[in-house]
Amino acid sequence: MTHEHEHDHEERYITLVDENGDEQLFEILFTFDSDEFEKSYVFFYPVGANEDEEEEIDILTYAYIPTEDGGFGELMEIETDEEWDMVEEVFNTFNEEQDEVE
Repeated sequence: MTHEHEHDHEERYITLVDENGDEQLFEILFTFDSDEFEKSYVFFYPVGANEDEEEEIDILTYAYIPTEDGGFGELMEIETDEEWDMVEEVFNTFNEEQDEVE
C-alpha cells in the first residue's frame, strides 16, 4: 500500500553532482513513502524551470532510504517495472490533484 505525505523537514532543494563534477540545484516537487517497496521517493525538477511556459519540465524521480534525522541519504535509481508503475501512478494522482486546485 502506498501513501503520500510531505516530510516535515525544511529541505525544499536538492543538489546533484553530474559525471563532470558540476552541481545542479533542483527544487523538490514532493516526496512519498511506499510500504510495498519499503522505500521513500522524491520527485524534483531543475530550479529555474518555468512552469508557465509551454515547454515540458524534466521531472526526476529517485528512491531513497530516509536517514534518522529525516534527510534523504543516498538517492537510488528505480530499477524494476513494478516500482516504476507504482511511482507513475502516484505522480499521475498528484498531477490530477494539482489540476483540481488550479
